[in-house]
Amino acid sequence: MRRIIAVSSLNAIPIYECILMIQIKEDKLIYPELSYAVTGECFEVHNELGRYCREKQYCDAIEKRLKTAGTRYEREFKIKTTGNTVDFLIDKKMILEIKAKPLILKEDYFQVQRYLQASNIRLALLINFRNRYLKPTRIVRIDTTAKERFN
Repeated sequence: MRRIIAVSSLNAIPIYECILMIQIKEDKLIYPELSYAVTGECFEVHNELGRYCREKQYCDAIEKRLKTAGTRYEREFKIKTTGNTVDFLIDKKMILEIKAKPLILKEDYFQVQRYLQASNIRLALLINFRNRYLKPTRIVRIDTTAKERFN
């Protein structure tokens, strides 16, 4: 029997072990189908509108696509305990935060982490539409004492 080998820089790994590693990695993702679907809609909006629109225009286009896809969402969801407003709460499982600015700063990550902490939601997508190529960032809620840095 002939075995197919995937070659890495360190050593040769049988291909079935590579597939197993990929499956394990996918099992650790939080809400993979939902996040892939929402990310796909965001890519479509970016292709349609380009990179020089305002944040509200991107949100309007995403809302239209989410309605068409039948995805449950709440737009401009207010977190009751803090009064913060997230752009989208998708299926009561994931926050979608849209930006249209030249650079995503550390403060933007902290902002999303505060949203996750206050709403007790596990996953957020931070997407900057101003980039030439869309690069969605998955942010997972921190469950340790390190969360105090974000308050």
